[in-house]
Amino acid sequence: MNLGFIDWLIMLVYFVFVLGIGFALKRYMRTSHDFFLAGRSIPAWVCGLAFLSANLGAQEVIGMGASGAKYGIITSHFYWIGAVPAMVFVGIFMMPFYYGSKARSVPEFLRMRFDEKTRAVNAFSFAVMTVFSSGISMYAMALLIQTLGLFHGLMPDKYIFHVSVVLSAVIVLAYIFLGGLTSAIYNEVLQFFLIVAGFAPLVWIGLRNVGGWHGIQQKLPATMTHSWRGMRHASTNSLGVEWVSMVMGLGFVLSFGYWCTDFLVVQRAMAADSEESARRVPLIAAIPKMFFPFLVILPGLIAVTVTSHATPGLHETTSPMTAGVDAGAVPEKHYLGLIPEKMDPVSGKPVVDGKGQPIYNYDLAIPAMLLHYFPTGILGLGLTALLASFMSGMAGNVTAFNTVWTYDIYQSYINKRGTDAHYLWMGRMATIGGIVLSIGAAYAATSFNNIMDALQLIFSLVNAPLFATFLLGMFWKRTTGHGAFAGLLAGTAAALAHHGLTLPVEDAPGLHGAWLHLVHIYPSDMAQNFWTAIFAFSVNMIVTIAVSLVTEPRPESELVGLVYSLTPRPVEGHLEWYEKPVTLGIGVLALLAALNLVFA
Repeated sequence: MNLGFIDWLIMLVYFVFVLGIGFALKRYMRTSHDFFLAGRSIPAWVCGLAFLSANLGAQEVIGMGASGAKYGIITSHFYWIGAVPAMVFVGIFMMPFYYGSKARSVPEFLRMRFDEKTRAVNAFSFAVMTVFSSGISMYAMALLIQTLGLFHGLMPDKYIFHVSVVLSAVIVLAYIFLGGLTSAIYNEVLQFFLIVAGFAPLVWIGLRNVGGWHGIQQKLPATMTHSWRGMRHASTNSLGVEWVSMVMGLGFVLSFGYWCTDFLVVQRAMAADSEESARRVPLIAAIPKMFFPFLVILPGLIAVTVTSHATPGLHETTSPMTAGVDAGAVPEKHYLGLIPEKMDPVSGKPVVDGKGQPIYNYDLAIPAMLLHYFPTGILGLGLTALLASFMSGMAGNVTAFNTVWTYDIYQSYINKRGTDAHYLWMGRMATIGGIVLSIGAAYAATSFNNIMDALQLIFSLVNAPLFATFLLGMFWKRTTGHGAFAGLLAGTAAALAHHGLTLPVEDAPGLHGAWLHLVHIYPSDMAQNFWTAIFAFSVNMIVTIAVSLVTEPRPESELVGLVYSLTPRPVEGHLEWYEKPVTLGIGVLALLAALNLVFA
């Protein structure tokens, strides 16, 4: 691939701007409150875009594009079922608890509602999750740099992946170390506009070249172009799930578990300048969120629809290997549309399944689209949008990690009497530690050919059981700390056991499952993840209820502001009807229902 001067200039200006924001904000980072919570002074619309962009990392751009290529438009359920309803719930019901309690993190809220041991379980599990999530974004960025050959000729190809991992780590470390959460939030807003500007032309050009949506429908199976068709049975749709696991596993447990309890996104809303603004943040973010399938999933569908040739510059050869195309002799490289076979980023050798057939690298769907359709100049903008999304995902997880580590682990269990300046210093050191640990997680992610599969696995192990704890704690005042603690441990153990006893079809035992014993095979990684979440949530809820019934609950006077029935409703009398969160939430859900009907 040959990038022009303008392409390099666009990327250079972006990196200078990103680091400049960090340096400009450094002088405002006087206290730990400024560093970890941005002083709770950010306007609602800025927090709303940051709330959306914190989730707009590699898992959104690369992962959703990969899932679009692998599973089809059914991937839209990750938005229309698996995100927007939960975001509305967070804005209307959850934010008054979080913001009003003045908790500095989700684990700290758990300490206020339950007890110290419940907080500890969540703090450690969440810290592990953020490290893996950050590592996945780091892996995606390094894979992109390696695949596009940005450093080709400057060093041996076998070193490019390793150098790319370290380079991405250093850039994110710099602006988080300097400007804390404020720097992350303003960079995330910048990254949001970059992603829209870089991907909207890609979708428009791609659709024109494949004959629009009608052209995609003609070339791909119906199960890939309809979001609800074939959902009665796991064997009749591309995702390998039935409607029960889709609605319960994704739409309820994983979705609400992520958006309601993941401090990565909650932290952005808690940085708002008032409780009213904090409640509007998820609702503002939900509006663009429901339209993002058209920016990130459609390119994946287009990538597997194109049958003319593989992407020049992405690999050495251009021989296609698509459904319905006779490729003749086995080519040097295999392709599915524009998507090449997966290559081990370290050894450089092709990766095959148990039958010796090539495994396609769906994570390269969007990079392949950029190279295939974008000319010089526009290509630089598209690549910058990709790099921005990766750093957004990394930065979001690292800022959440340094806050939880400092407040919920270090201050709580290691040094309870440090000064504010000391905790500010520890937050910066935690930023360095989180980046270093993320590098290790980046190498673990190389065993997946779709990073969304890896991310949903992490969420099913951590967020799914936690959601049951939150749900009972918020709406059942009888829930006790002992019950919450036992439920969290049992739910997490159930998730690990289910994953250790099951395996997706054609995967080998190990990170994908069956590391205990194989008792059941699922049609896809995603089906396994959904059922892991359901098991974790159900076991947690049963154990929490059982233990709570035989242990002493806290006095109601201590639960005011922490349980829904004991918390004063937010004052909304001064707001016009169209300004109220409930009105905005109803409008969002109505628009969401229309989108589901159009693509059913």
